[in-house]
Amino acid sequence: MSENHHFLVQQVGQGDKQALAALYRAYERPVYKFIVSRLNDPHEAADILHEVFMDIWRVAASFEGRSQVRTWIFGIAYRKVIDAHRKRARVTVTDEVPETGDVAEAADAGFAAKQEAEHLRFCMGTLSDDHRSAVSLAFYEDMTCAEIAQIAGVPEGTIKSRLHHAKKLLLHCLSGRIQGRVVA
Repeated sequence: MSENHHFLVQQVGQGDKQALAALYRAYERPVYKFIVSRLNDPHEAADILHEVFMDIWRVAASFEGRSQVRTWIFGIAYRKVIDAHRKRARVTVTDEVPETGDVAEAADAGFAAKQEAEHLRFCMGTLSDDHRSAVSLAFYEDMTCAEIAQIAGVPEGTIKSRLHHAKKLLLHCLSGRIQGRVVA
């Protein structure tokens, strides 16, 4: 499948819009998920997703195939997210998504799962950009440390260290929230 994606990138580099559409279909959901997990803003994430594919259209001809297409595309998305963080100076990065529904939801069987997801979202928001992106790519996108290192442009050992520290920080935060303590 990745060989097919290399071919698609080559076709995009030659101006093939249908090849770009095929790449978009293959990567839209995972790339959008990654962007929105870092920014917590669906509208901005959609804008950035669009920018990622505009960049792919512009630079596909220079893709040399030294990395996997997936790694290359996530690398573009990663840099766009970093730029977005710089632009907004992290002011709203960890804003909570407003709750909807009413108190009756509390009786729902899914309430505990929803609460756990809320705890995880809160704790992910307490991580640094570097830690959050490493966790997002490793656990939500199932990438290897080597792939994440390529995307972030750092040594693999740095990614392993980031994941190790991020897991410890997440566990500390989650255990504090579950036991009712407020953990900053």
